[in-house]
Amino acid sequence: MPITQTNNATSATNTATATAATTSSAAANTQDRFLKLLVTQMKNQDPLNPMDNAQVTSQMAQLSTVSGIDKLNVTLQALSDSMTSNQSLQATSMIGHGVLVPGNGIDLAKGSAYGGFDLPQAADKVDITINDKAGALIRNIQLGAQAAGMGHWQWDGLDNGGAKVEDGSYTFSVSTDQAGVKTDVSGLQFGMVNAVSQGKQGVTLSVGSLDGIAMSQVKQIL
Repeated sequence: MPITQTNNATSATNTATATAATTSSAAANTQDRFLKLLVTQMKNQDPLNPMDNAQVTSQMAQLSTVSGIDKLNVTLQALSDSMTSNQSLQATSMIGHGVLVPGNGIDLAKGSAYGGFDLPQAADKVDITINDKAGALIRNIQLGAQAAGMGHWQWDGLDNGGAKVEDGSYTFSVSTDQAGVKTDVSGLQFGMVNAVSQGKQGVTLSVGSLDGIAMSQVKQIL
């Protein structure tokens, strides 16, 4: 594993451990304050009207409830931090790999480009329409019958007239034809994972020109 990836993983693990320790300390402090309050209350009770057993039992039950909730919170926080740390490790292993994520962009490089789609049901025909940044039609690609699920396609960099177009960024759309009924479906954009970030929203990826891609948005690793 590259040094940068190792450092990221180690940092995530250390953060999770430190957070769990802090949360555990806070839970212990809460229990200690509760016990001190109960002892102080018993010391200063009215001798002529002392707390009965039911009151003491109620106080202890409250202590047990609070302590139980704190311990549960500590456990859940530790579990959450552990999952975040594991997710960071998984994400760093994706750096340098191509993935498909929701999007309609396509980058043509050296006369070749890739894209994908996600079909909710089988289709008799799948049509890809590629446009330039100004929205002008560049190429139509007909893929024929396709099964339900994810699929991908390749563009050879030629326009509808057979001429080569310049490398760069383009957009595409996907439509299906099922028994004569045409439907637009979601496109999947191809890109290389080049960076991993961890913030308030969890672990996110930089995929090609896209930033802030959640792990859950990765549909396929190629």
